[in-house]
Amino acid sequence: MDTFIEVFALQAGFAEMAIRGTTMYWVLYALLRISGRRDLGSLGMADMLVLVLVADAAGNAMSGDSYSMGDGIIVVATIVGWSYLLDRLGYYAPPVRRLLEPQRVCLIRSGRVLASGLKREHITRSELMEQLRLKGIANLAEVERAYLESNGEFSVIRAPRASGDGPSTLDDDDRSD
Repeated sequence: MDTFIEVFALQAGFAEMAIRGTTMYWVLYALLRISGRRDLGSLGMADMLVLVLVADAAGNAMSGDSYSMGDGIIVVATIVGWSYLLDRLGYYAPPVRRLLEPQRVCLIRSGRVLASGLKREHITRSELMEQLRLKGIANLAEVERAYLESNGEFSVIRAPRASGDGPSTLDDDDRSD
């Protein structure tokens, strides 16, 4: 029974672990928010490596090299608590949601690519055309609007009665078939 109690005994203290968890949550949140949203939709090998390394570094910083289960539970509960609180605040207070989540960015309007949107999100024309092809779009005339959404996904609103006379989505493809 004493061993069980020792495993859950706090080594660093409740306040220290809550402060560590809160600090790391907000630092990582800010860094991920600044780094852009486009990578959220899909994780490449380099992205996965960064995620694992960040998790390991953050875990060490949050725990303060503590091996106590109690300390770990406090840190995890703090992180989950912040996530829950921000989710609820975003739902009930739209100004908070607008502050915490990026706005969607228009990339195509009436079949014309908006260079300002691509530049803002660091998306190449080839990447945009790839996303359109994945959505079944053969040429730009088929697109009334295309957006990069706040979650990093691309959304497309098809043009009514598209003539198919616009530029092909294959025009700027760097790869050969």
